[in-house]
Amino acid sequence: MNYKNLIKIALRALNNNKFRGFLTMLGIIIGVASVISMLAIGQGSKRSIRAQISEMGSNMIMIHPGAERFGGVRQSASSMQSLKLEDYEAIARDADYISACTPSVNSSGQAIYGANNTPTTMYGVNEDYLSIRKYAVGEGEFFTDADTRKAAKVCVVGKTVADKLFPNGQEPLGQTIRFNSIPFTIIGILTPKGYNSMGMDQDDLIIAPYTTVQKRLLAINYIQGIYASALSEETSAEAIDEMSAILRERHKIKAGDEDDFSVRSQEELSSMLGSTTDLMTVLLACIAGISLLVGGIGIMNIMYVSVTERTREIGLRMSIGAKGRHILLQFLIEAVIISFAGGIIGVLLGVGASVAIKYVAGWPIYIQPYSVILSFGVCTLTGIFFGWYPAQKAAQLDPIEAIRYE
Repeated sequence: MNYKNLIKIALRALNNNKFRGFLTMLGIIIGVASVISMLAIGQGSKRSIRAQISEMGSNMIMIHPGAERFGGVRQSASSMQSLKLEDYEAIARDADYISACTPSVNSSGQAIYGANNTPTTMYGVNEDYLSIRKYAVGEGEFFTDADTRKAAKVCVVGKTVADKLFPNGQEPLGQTIRFNSIPFTIIGILTPKGYNSMGMDQDDLIIAPYTTVQKRLLAINYIQGIYASALSEETSAEAIDEMSAILRERHKIKAGDEDDFSVRSQEELSSMLGSTTDLMTVLLACIAGISLLVGGIGIMNIMYVSVTERTREIGLRMSIGAKGRHILLQFLIEAVIISFAGGIIGVLLGVGASVAIKYVAGWPIYIQPYSVILSFGVCTLTGIFFGWYPAQKAAQLDPIEAIRYE
């Protein structure tokens, strides 16, 4: 069996009908290009979301009071006082899977400087908050442990707050602002982070020692939450279990009883959003894959036409010794060449379209090698699958009847 000769015959047949062959390829080209570009958009979105979550602190674990029942009525978690400063101290002292930990209290209010004011939130934390939330001080300095111990009225402001309170280019460092009537001296300005994936302005905040917010603003002796950072994303689950065990022991919660606190991690959020983007990516790929199906049907249709047009040729070839398998391979090779060539053009078009989307629309894209290989492999199998039946039909023609065919 001379495969080289069969390939030459197939190429000659396609060359005699160039435009028809191109139109047949078009469905494959569009299908492959669509699959690659849709997967690139889906994966790009997923990586972008993960990157933004990482900027918020990918290893971050948050502990908040849990909702409890009093007299059969479930109370709001925000009104609970189940977390104490001693809980934070126990976690910071005994937990092995965390690298940083801070208590957290916060108060919303109006920040005022002269005639300028802006609504914002003041977060009371310690020095570990910067590393947990991936913040950095761009100008000035962060408050010290000594400031925390003496509940100093100092603060570090985000860029959004600084711009709104000092719109005329005045230097914020060293200035005294008022927050809910309490004066605070600005000792630092955070490096801008912009908006996160949920549309929240990460620079619209003020950070102060937790003791200052706890005593001077809120007048409370409990804390509203605990923020911690696991050693790595892989150890987040172990860190959560460890912190939960410490709190259950401190709060004397019996086995089987409900926790009076809740623990959440950024890994949970990352996994949830990742699952959502994966689902959307698969949906987009399935929609794009319909084009491949349509392209395959086009191949089958055109191969049927080709078999009909070349019935006499098939009869003549079989009458001089060509066997059924030779005829089968001849038409199968034609179908594979159409899908193979369409696949190459589709891959180039899909990569080009993805790059164009990135630079023209500004969407994040990421072309994974497996998507190119998968699309190319599927289009080749499509050619074999949809080309097999017409080729089999050609191979089963009766030579005498084929020669007589008009």
